[in-house]
Amino acid sequence: MKLNESRIKKINEADLNKANYVVYWMQSAQRISYNHALSYAAERANKLNQPLFIFFLIDKDFPEAEYGHYEFMFAGLKELKNRFEEKDINFFIFNYEDDAIFEQIAAKASLFVSEKSYLKNLKKWKAKTANLIKIPFYTVETNVICPVEEVSEKEEYAAYTIRKKINKIREQYLSDYNEIQPENKTVLKLPEEINKYLIEDLDQYLAEMTFEDKISYKNFFKGGYQAAEQKLNEFLTNKIADYGEKRNIPYFDYQSDLSPYLHFGQISAQEIALRALENSKEAEEFLEELIVRRELSFNFVYYNQNYDGSLKDVLPDWAAKSLKKHAADKRDYNYSYEQLKNAETHDQYWNAAQTEMKITGKMHNYMRMYWGKKILEWVSEPEKAYQYALKLNNKYSLDGRDPNSYAGVAWCFGKHDRAWKERNIFGKIRYMNSNGLERKFDMQKYLAKINKLEHLEL
Repeated sequence: MKLNESRIKKINEADLNKANYVVYWMQSAQRISYNHALSYAAERANKLNQPLFIFFLIDKDFPEAEYGHYEFMFAGLKELKNRFEEKDINFFIFNYEDDAIFEQIAAKASLFVSEKSYLKNLKKWKAKTANLIKIPFYTVETNVICPVEEVSEKEEYAAYTIRKKINKIREQYLSDYNEIQPENKTVLKLPEEINKYLIEDLDQYLAEMTFEDKISYKNFFKGGYQAAEQKLNEFLTNKIADYGEKRNIPYFDYQSDLSPYLHFGQISAQEIALRALENSKEAEEFLEELIVRRELSFNFVYYNQNYDGSLKDVLPDWAAKSLKKHAADKRDYNYSYEQLKNAETHDQYWNAAQTEMKITGKMHNYMRMYWGKKILEWVSEPEKAYQYALKLNNKYSLDGRDPNSYAGVAWCFGKHDRAWKERNIFGKIRYMNSNGLERKFDMQKYLAKINKLEHLEL
């Protein structure tokens, strides 16, 4: 099926310059399969009878990126490099020093293609680049199933307000993908001014980078499409039938564990959704999370560029006012960022959840809700609590710094939720406590699970 035109947007006013090659700046879709941006770039290159110039930029100072994030991403990039070499497609990994590299690459290019971005730092980077180069720059929406602007022209209030809008067009976009291979296989030789940025050895590059902590997650999550596909196959074979019943139980592993791969674009949400529909009659509850809830988060960060800022701009009016009203309420516990970071609270369940995230790079989603609620309860003021939660999640989660994680943390403070019974500190924000965990689950099994992880680390 032909790629839907609403996925494609030209973001500058430059005219086509029929030069030597077509550029695809791969950034958030680090994959070959179900990559609409890659296919669109290949289609344009074929029409011009030009080779494709694919490049990936590594910014060693990327905001909040940690050792484990780079290690995971580099595993996927090494796999990609091998696959592109097998296909005789030009693929280069460059060290990002400054924006001059874009001008140098564009100097002999006909046009630029990249993925649509949603987070503000990436949106600004692409907008700045589009204005810098003198050739057309197209962004292609490939990391969500339904294009954000096609679904809604505004920030949506909650899942129930966006669900009908998504479901109305879901089928139209689930299948609008046709993989196009570049036909011109000319090997491109880099001029010296570009070649100086080339990274030949990712392992050496990582070893030379400096980090406060060098936490590796590779024993739990290995980066790359092959690892993502293995996770997906395991989920569809062993878990999806019981997903609705068991996904919230912290000591079970019935979640898909695909969020790190989705964050880095190593696998497509579209491919996951189609595979789920093909393989299971119980797919809809999973697709509610993968499509409706996930794309609600993209809607949030795209239309609200203060997603990591003040709660009065992040939250619905009732939630912001309620938290402000109770901001000075006495707290039985008041923890610093360092105490939270080191899992040094009085609550063994919270400590276990924080430990799980630090060891594996991912926290069980139900425990992440509890984890966020308790940060709100134990930090001196809501604004500071929100920043602590974002900082911890972005530092230790492989799926941090992502629309889904920004929305997930904000949910703990009242985003995309409704008002509940008013109480101390929380106001009308949904409340969770350890007694509730114990009523629902055998929490000793969760503690035993985390204790086992800690001993594996030792």
